[in-house]
Amino acid sequence: MALALEQNDKIREIVDGKRVITKKPELLAPAGSLEKLKVAVHYGADAVFIGGREFGLRSNADNFSIEEMREGVEFANKYGAKIYVTTNIFAHNENMDGLERYLKDIESAGVTGIIVADPLIIETCRTAAPKLEIHLSTQQSLSNWKAVQYWKEEGLHRVVLAREVGGEEMKLMKEKVDIEIEAFVHGAMCIAYSGRCVLSNHMTARDSNRGGCCQSCRWDYDLYELEDGEEKALFDDNHAPFAMSPKDLKLIEAIPHMIELGIDSLKVEGRMKSIHYVATVVSVYRRVIDAYCADPDNFKIKREWLEELDKCANRDTAEAFFHDAPGFEEQMFGLHGRKTTYEFAGLILDHDPETKIVTMQQRNYFKPGDEVEFFGPEIENFRMTMGEIWDEDGNSLDAARHPLQIVKFKCETPLKPHNMMRKENN
Repeated sequence: MALALEQNDKIREIVDGKRVITKKPELLAPAGSLEKLKVAVHYGADAVFIGGREFGLRSNADNFSIEEMREGVEFANKYGAKIYVTTNIFAHNENMDGLERYLKDIESAGVTGIIVADPLIIETCRTAAPKLEIHLSTQQSLSNWKAVQYWKEEGLHRVVLAREVGGEEMKLMKEKVDIEIEAFVHGAMCIAYSGRCVLSNHMTARDSNRGGCCQSCRWDYDLYELEDGEEKALFDDNHAPFAMSPKDLKLIEAIPHMIELGIDSLKVEGRMKSIHYVATVVSVYRRVIDAYCADPDNFKIKREWLEELDKCANRDTAEAFFHDAPGFEEQMFGLHGRKTTYEFAGLILDHDPETKIVTMQQRNYFKPGDEVEFFGPEIENFRMTMGEIWDEDGNSLDAARHPLQIVKFKCETPLKPHNMMRKENN
C-alpha cells in the first residue's frame, strides 16, 4: 500500500503568500575519490561521504589519505558542504591497532563526522576525537524506534536507517525520537539484511564487513536439485543464469513523502560509481528537493528527471521497502544487467568565449558526426552534432580514442568547467 502524502506544518511557512518548506533535507552524495567529491559538490550535494585508507567497507586504492581529506574539506567548505568519513567496519582484534591515531587524524582534517557501526569505534571516538559527530551506520540494521532511542541516549548525533525500513516506520521514528535520521534514496540494494552477508567470506575469503564484499550475490549461478542423491539441473541451456540480486533503489517519486516525514538526510549510494553517475543522480535529486520545497502545493515529478536518471542506470530500479515489502517483480533472478542508454564521453575543462573552443578530457570514444549531449548544474541540457576534433597541438583527429586524452572542438553554446558530455549508446 502506498504511503499517503501528509503535510507537515512544522516544516512550512508562508512566504510572499505561498507555502514553502523551510526545513530542507540534506542531500548526501558518495565520493570514492577527490575528483568525485568535487563533482558531487558542484552538482548540488549538501554533504559528501568518503572512505579513508583504514577502517572502512570499501577497499579501494582511490580511498582518501588524510591530506586528501584536508583538501576535500577545504574545497567543500567554500560551497558550505560537509564531509563525513566512513569508519564502519566491524573490527576484529587485529583491527584495533592505530584506531585512536586514525580518528585524531580525521578530526584534525576538519571533517564534520564519521559513520560508524562498531561500538568500539564509537567509544574510542568519544575520547580520542570528541569534536567529530558520530553517525550510526546502516550496518547496525536499525529498524525500530526503540533502537533509535537507544542510540540517541548513547549520545549519537545521527542514525542511518536500515534499507528495509518503510515510510510508515520512518514516520514513527521521527515522532518518537528527536535525533537526525538519514535514509537511502538511490543506489544498490543488498540481498542480505542491510549488508549482513558472508557470501564473500566463504567464496573468496574476503570479509564483506571489513571492506571485502565482492558482490557474490550478483554472480551467475546454475541451480540443481538433488533427486535420489543425484544432481539434476532445474533449467536447461535456454534459461538465463540465476542470481540473487534485487533491483537498485530509486525513490525519486517518494522524495515529497520523505521531506514531509522530516527525514534529515537523503542518501545516494555509490562511492565506486563514475563521476558521470554521481553528477547525473545528484543533479536530479537536487532539482527534485528544491522544486518541492519551493512550491509543495503545485509540485509534480517531471518526465525529464526520470529520463535523466535512466541515462546512467545500468540496472533496473524499484522503490524497495518504502511503501511495502518488495515483491517478486523487484528481484532480479534471471538477466540482471542492462546497458546504460548513454555513455560518458568527457569532462569539460575550459570554454573560450571568444573562439568558442572547448577543451575537454576524453572519457570514452567519440568522433566527428556523433550526436552528443552536454549537461551541468548551470546549464540546460543541449545536444549538438560533433564537428572537427583537435588534439592539444591543433592536429585534426578522426576520433577521440585515447582515455583521458585532452581534445578540443568548437561549441557555440557556453560551457563551464565540470560540465560533462555524453553520447547515446547505439
